[in-house]
Amino acid sequence: MTRLYDLIIRNGDVIDGTGAPRRTADVAIADGAIAAIGDLGAARADAEVDAAGLIVAPGFIDTHTHDDWMVFESPGMLPKVTQGVTTIIAGNCGISLFPLVTDSIPPAPLDIMRGGYRFDSVRAYREAFAASPAAVNVAVLVGQSTLRARHVPQLGLAASDAEIEQVRQDVEAALREGAIGVSTGTFYPPSAAAPEDEIVRMCEPMRRLGGVLVAHIRDESDKIAESIDETARIGKALGVSTVISHHKLVGKQNHGRSRATLAQVREHAQTMPLCLDCYPYAASSTMLRPERVTQCDRILITWSATHPEAAGRYLEDLAQEWGRSRHEVAQALVPGGAVYFIMDEADVRDILAYPDTMIGSDGIPSDETPHPRLWGTFPRVLGLYSRDLGLFPLERAVHKMTGLAAQRFGLERRGELRAGHVADITVFDPATIQDRATFDDPQQPSVGVRHVFVAGQATLRDGAPLDARPGRFVGSTLVNARSAQ
Repeated sequence: MTRLYDLIIRNGDVIDGTGAPRRTADVAIADGAIAAIGDLGAARADAEVDAAGLIVAPGFIDTHTHDDWMVFESPGMLPKVTQGVTTIIAGNCGISLFPLVTDSIPPAPLDIMRGGYRFDSVRAYREAFAASPAAVNVAVLVGQSTLRARHVPQLGLAASDAEIEQVRQDVEAALREGAIGVSTGTFYPPSAAAPEDEIVRMCEPMRRLGGVLVAHIRDESDKIAESIDETARIGKALGVSTVISHHKLVGKQNHGRSRATLAQVREHAQTMPLCLDCYPYAASSTMLRPERVTQCDRILITWSATHPEAAGRYLEDLAQEWGRSRHEVAQALVPGGAVYFIMDEADVRDILAYPDTMIGSDGIPSDETPHPRLWGTFPRVLGLYSRDLGLFPLERAVHKMTGLAAQRFGLERRGELRAGHVADITVFDPATIQDRATFDDPQQPSVGVRHVFVAGQATLRDGAPLDARPGRFVGSTLVNARSAQ
């Protein structure tokens, strides 16, 4: 008897997420999972999609996001769905929406979460998402800066023994309630005073419960080598898989150092599970810090509390109009956010090409004029860097944003197209896929992604977003705790 499936995607070029060469095959979906892959000419289904000439790939995993609140505020998740993203990892750079409840504006950069801090635990966040899901799956990290803001009154000082114990208890609770790990943000003021030993002690539950340590390292400029070593020591002390966030070299004096830093990472990776993520742009985006003005020639303001009209303007133009120095104008715009044209394109390509580099957008949805990476990261890798520049084959590009990410974060039954895996699938046109967002017009959807499915439900069909909200809260096999159900 001929089997009836829910959906068959026919005649596509399957890139399965492992890095293996593409092959023409049909993909059948039943009950939210991949049921079969191969020549399914005789099979029948309730619906079919003709993918001739298109790539059928696992749904893309955005390994570095700040979408913790966006999944509630904009559950359609258009910046991600239109790129082919089916799963996001939130809570990066030491910033998570939990476990913190406050009506006050928290210290920067925690203030990028404009929805407010209202979740006292991972459990509360998880339950809220289950009650009101988005168009993407969500996995979460608990943030070191959020934990310090909750328990350390004097953020400019190292935490006391009692404060460390309070944070340690929160870390344990977060892992037991479904967090996949801890993110640190020692580059930022709320965590800059935390010494290495404090971080190890705060994260002690990871020695027993596992998880992933994801680090926005202390310095991406002159002391980047020391910061990479520090992160590796912390990861080794905890015995966990470790990720260096958005690896880059900041400041002209550091341009060209990527080969040395990548060799350093490669050496550490011989003795521990260590990898990277990055975004495909030579400009960063974060809180507005006046001390950074001297490190780059161009700065684009993304938002300002004191001068909202400055959003989308370049600091250099404002300085000329105001008749003041760039540093004085930056000080006048704080608190705010900015895009810094502070990196070198050759370094970006070296880091992208490193075999253990995953793809993370690092977009900030709350910015009035966001970095274009929020809308364009994944098609930019596939279109510009893989197809146009030939930096790596398309199979390897897909692996970076699917199988590699699922493996490094322990996302079970995701990241590869194989029977039994969750049917998170992206179908795109390899000839036309391309980012359209620019620094001056950053909220333009990419082109070339044709269909997106989350657990077999379409979130994008023929390039048009749908109203489906099939996203699920996702845990990690790297966490040994029994997550709360």
